[in-house]
Amino acid sequence: MANPELPIPDGLVLRPFHGLRFAVDDLAEVTSPPYDLIEEAGVQDLLDAHPNNVVRLILPGADRHRYAEARETLNTWLSSGVLVADETPAVYVYEQTGPGVLQRGLIGDVGLTAPERRVILPHEDVMPGPVADRLALMRTTEANLEPIFLLYEGGEGAATRLVDRIATSRAPLVDLETRDGFRHRLWAITDPGELVSLNTDLRARQALIADGHHRYATYLALQREHHASPGANPPGMSVPSGPAKPGPWDFGLALLVDSTSYPPDLRAIHRVVPELALEDALAKAKGAWQVQEYADLSEGLAALADAAEPAYLLSDGEAAYLLTEPDPDQLAHAMPADRSARWCALNTAVLAEFLLPKVWGTQDDERLVRIVHHDPETAIRLARESGGTAVLLNPLNVDDVLAVAAQEERVPRKSTSFGPKPRTGLVLRTLALG
Repeated sequence: MANPELPIPDGLVLRPFHGLRFAVDDLAEVTSPPYDLIEEAGVQDLLDAHPNNVVRLILPGADRHRYAEARETLNTWLSSGVLVADETPAVYVYEQTGPGVLQRGLIGDVGLTAPERRVILPHEDVMPGPVADRLALMRTTEANLEPIFLLYEGGEGAATRLVDRIATSRAPLVDLETRDGFRHRLWAITDPGELVSLNTDLRARQALIADGHHRYATYLALQREHHASPGANPPGMSVPSGPAKPGPWDFGLALLVDSTSYPPDLRAIHRVVPELALEDALAKAKGAWQVQEYADLSEGLAALADAAEPAYLLSDGEAAYLLTEPDPDQLAHAMPADRSARWCALNTAVLAEFLLPKVWGTQDDERLVRIVHHDPETAIRLARESGGTAVLLNPLNVDDVLAVAAQEERVPRKSTSFGPKPRTGLVLRTLALG
């Protein structure tokens, strides 16, 4: 069945698609966290939970044939009925609930727009390695295997009212609880009138990329490839408003959440600098920072939470050391002159421009510095195993992130972790079904 013909306005568009969903009894066990939150040991745990876990698609391995293996796995699951496409194209209402958490949003095909139109706003830098990896996977599988996470200010508009009405009055397609204690429910919106209504509400709005910058960059790269190929629609506006019909590469799988009705949780992303011994890190820092020692991690974390920014807690598993009050002259000399004062005050910006390169002589990139989402204990364990130093941070302020994005600036890579993130494996998208 073809997609319903919706008006494709200039602006934020969420198109229905034929969702791919797992047709297995123990549905919770085939889902996973987003790919960049899964450690190496976590991959095996997910595979042990179910042989058809979606991690086989999103993290297919390390050898040079891994992308082809993911494609073959996807095709096998489609032909054997492990994955089944919904007959009717839909935009999906998605609800996550957990301790102190309720988030509802819409999963659909978001229209990709030229960056200068500022419909979808990135706020974070990306690195070429992860983009190349996701592009190779997406190009080979011809699929969007997990949604990016977008926020918009809906103000309890028509789209949010529709989401809430469906979530409180209709039986869900999917209702499961994952091992982390979160409940996930999914409904399909297929009524043409409801689909037009929600897109009319979204048309004039902007969306902020909360999570999935590398995947969004991949969507745009794949779109450019198709527009540059013979017979493709000419480049220009990503979602044409004229008679030219947009193709499947002009859209990408996304979860869109009204941040007014469902404010996000913004958490910290910590760093681990392998082979930088803690004593060396401290010795070099003392020339530019105030250093305070704490007897244990909990005491240090409490001090970090109360400290004026920029501040960092260093540890290798023994004592913890708080860095505060950087030398103002050294700091001012290190920060880029072409950046706003708000950007230069971000703790991740000071880390990337001053602490890492100027004080420690390294760079904040994926080859030299490891990333740990949220969990200080994991960061410290990795630091201990690598003979390095864990650098623990406070989360950024949501208003600072929004202000930086509004100024067309981007925070350094891996500065933010918005949540709750969508669970991978609930609904997938293939380009063939559009």
